[in-house]
Amino acid sequence: MSKTNTIGFKDFSRSAKLLIATNVIYAFVLPVIDIFVASYIMRNSNDPAKVTFYQLAIYTGIPITFLINGYLLNRVNIKRLFSFGMLLSGISMLFMMSLDEINYYGLIIAGLIMGMSFGFYWANRDYLVISTTKDKVRNFYYGFDTFTYTTTAAIVPVIIGWYLMNGTRGTSNEAVNAGYRGVTIVVFITTIIASIVFHFGKYEKPKSAKFLYFKFHKLWKKMIQLAILKGLAQGFIVTAPAMLMMKFFNSEGILGTALSAGALISAFAMFILGKYSKPKHRIIIFSIGLISFFFASLFNGVMFNAVGVIIFVFLLLIARPVLDIAYFPIQLRVIDILSKIENRNEFSYILNHEFGLFVGRFIGSSTFLGIAYFINADIALRYALLIIGILQLLSIVFAKQLLQQQKTLENEKI
Repeated sequence: MSKTNTIGFKDFSRSAKLLIATNVIYAFVLPVIDIFVASYIMRNSNDPAKVTFYQLAIYTGIPITFLINGYLLNRVNIKRLFSFGMLLSGISMLFMMSLDEINYYGLIIAGLIMGMSFGFYWANRDYLVISTTKDKVRNFYYGFDTFTYTTTAAIVPVIIGWYLMNGTRGTSNEAVNAGYRGVTIVVFITTIIASIVFHFGKYEKPKSAKFLYFKFHKLWKKMIQLAILKGLAQGFIVTAPAMLMMKFFNSEGILGTALSAGALISAFAMFILGKYSKPKHRIIIFSIGLISFFFASLFNGVMFNAVGVIIFVFLLLIARPVLDIAYFPIQLRVIDILSKIENRNEFSYILNHEFGLFVGRFIGSSTFLGIAYFINADIALRYALLIIGILQLLSIVFAKQLLQQQKTLENEKI
């Protein structure tokens, strides 16, 4: 392959590069949010249902914040909204660590604050990526993005895990909790640094004030079907490793090491995949991610022991970034096309997409909570994942249909 055909950082604008730099810094926060908040709840409650309830509170806060963000974009600089989202993640963790008891009231508040954090962060980040990149560079953008967060997912968990178990003054629950509070302070400082870096870029707000629509093109309806199926698994992808590892090993150190080993292997594969893959390869990449998730849930369901959990975590660390490399460029390309055809604000599609994700997240989380409540938590951990893994395979069919419709539309309209 010639160098002229290879996408690299030279193909990005200065503002896009600063956005990438901001995401690299914030990537050190994401493993803490995704993994160790869940393990903190498990350590102090020993109840997987509470972890899922907390996650459901997050997922309730996200679409509400997306909607609020749409109104604020017309009045507040996008830099402030994006930075506020990052800072809120630290505030949510500070609130969680201040609770004397892990109860449902506290989980609702902490979850909603974290949901607001994700809402402001992802709503504005998605728009910033659309406005600062072209379709041809997005495989590389998300390839590098997934390389970054899988690398930090390799570094951060092992450092924090063994710090919590060996770096604190004792092995008592209170000593470990004190370690969690120290980690939270570091998280808050990191979000401040990321916000400062981001403010050096120049970014435009959406072109139109109107962003709330209820009727969309038939191509977008197919995208929403994909969003619902993606949402089904998101609650499990984030919290399942921590719940399962804490159940079978009850050690943040082992949790961190297992996650780090798998993440190191996938990190460089994601970078190469993002750098050399083309838009035509997205359906293949997407299918690999979905099949990896299915086999992860299958091994967990069949074995449901320490070995099965390790296999599950390893396959999940492959599935998650592979899915992101394919899914996000597909989504953004559809927005590129339809925003021109329907003459609408790009954020209107981002907002509607988030509500599609929420429907899936709600169904997925409710499936887990329903099984945990009416049967027991172990059955939920074992079989809810498998149910979701099977349903997720439908995404391959929907994605093929969407890309075919997209190609036809491009030939007719673009």
